[in-house]
This record gives sequence, C-alpha cells and structure tokens, in this order.
Amino acid sequence: MFFFSKNKPVLKDLIPEGHIDIHSHLLPGIDDGARTFEDTLLLTQALQSFGVTQFITTPHIIQHIWENTHEIIVSKKTETIQQLKNNNITIPFQAAAEYLMDDQFVRLFQSHDLLTLKDNYVLVEMSYINAPMQLYSILFDLQVGGYVPVLAHPERYLFYHNNFNEYVKLKRAGCLFQLNLLSVVGYYGTAVSKIAEQLLTKGMYTYVGSDVHHDNHITAFNQKVKLKDVAPLKEAIANNQFFKIE
Repeated sequence: MFFFSKNKPVLKDLIPEGHIDIHSHLLPGIDDGARTFEDTLLLTQALQSFGVTQFITTPHIIQHIWENTHEIIVSKKTETIQQLKNNNITIPFQAAAEYLMDDQFVRLFQSHDLLTLKDNYVLVEMSYINAPMQLYSILFDLQVGGYVPVLAHPERYLFYHNNFNEYVKLKRAGCLFQLNLLSVVGYYGTAVSKIAEQLLTKGMYTYVGSDVHHDNHITAFNQKVKLKDVAPLKEAIANNQFFKIE
C-alpha cells in the first residue's frame, strides 16, 4: 500500500477573509516598494483578493537611503487614501513605518513620537549584514521610552541561523516577532524557510506580514507552503486581529 503525504496548501488560501496586513510597502515613490500609484492600486487590489480588509503599510526609514519622516509618510498616506477612494477602495488604510535600528533611530525615538502599528507597537528591523552593536541597549531604551518592539522578519537575518539561542535572547529582551508570509513558501531561500518553520514550531512568532513591495511578491502567494504543520502559521495569522480598527 502506498501512502501519500497530504497536499500542502497554497499560501493565499491560508489568508482568512478579514485579514489585517501590518507590513507592506504600498505608499508610492517613497521607498523600494510601489513606485507609482498605479503600482499601489494593483498591489492593494491583489491583497484584497486574498482576504485583506485592512492595511497598515510600513515604508522604510533608513538613514542615507530612505530619509522618510513622520510628515512625509503621513502626507503620502493622505494623498494615497484619496486616490484609493477615487478607485472605489475605502477599506482602512493606515501608515506606520519600518525603522532600521541604528544610531539615528535612537535619537528619533528619544526626541519624537514614532509612527506605530497600533498604540505603542513599533515595527523595527536590522541590517541583513549584521545586528547593531548596541542592539540590546537600543531595545532596552526603546521599551523604557514606552514602546513595544515588533521585529520584522527575524528569519531573514542569516547571521542568526547558526546560533538559534540569539532568537531566544531577543524574545527575552522583549521583542515580538513578525513572520514574512513569503518565507514559508521559500521565496527568500531554503535556509530562511527552515528557520521560519523552526520559529513557528516553537511558537516564537506573534504576528505575520506580507512585506509586499512589488508584483513578484504577489505572484509568490500562489506557491504552496513548505511547512509540515500549518497550525502554528494559522495561529500567527489569526493574531493580526489585534490590530483591527473597531
């Protein structure tokens, strides 16, 4: 007798109706995401077709690369919301930011309010080359300042892959983890998908995000997940309801 493994689901089919996407790059022309409003419209419509009914888009703030400010992001959000309305899209469309943790970030949160996902929850990231030297000091000061750090795509930091205990340390330091959904289909490579599965299995993710920048990301949602067990992924997806606008 032959036993066949259960067919793995397609990623987009795991997104429930009413999903809230908390990480994307949909505001046009201000980072490496959507270049024009036409891009924004197509990406937004595609995510809506998967079941997304609320967006918290998160443009990069990276010194010397994407010098976005609170004012730039809010202005672009207001403009984009009006353009979306002109195209009959009226679902909640908010804007926060994805902050690179560096010296500028420290000065920023010590002197200005941050653009948060909700309340005091702030999306942060690291360089893909290495963690900041003062990482734990930054995280401590951020929390003393009243913020809850949500670390974007921890599975993509390759420098942690051979030392899993670093993920444990980050959790103990108060970081919540946000999974990039495309990590579970192997979009960023096999090593990333394996670490994502390990973190999911250990229940270390709190939230998920699409991190959509362009149409290639949308297309990848049609791929099958590589997980042995999708239950932890479904749980993390469901947690995004925390950000629902009542």
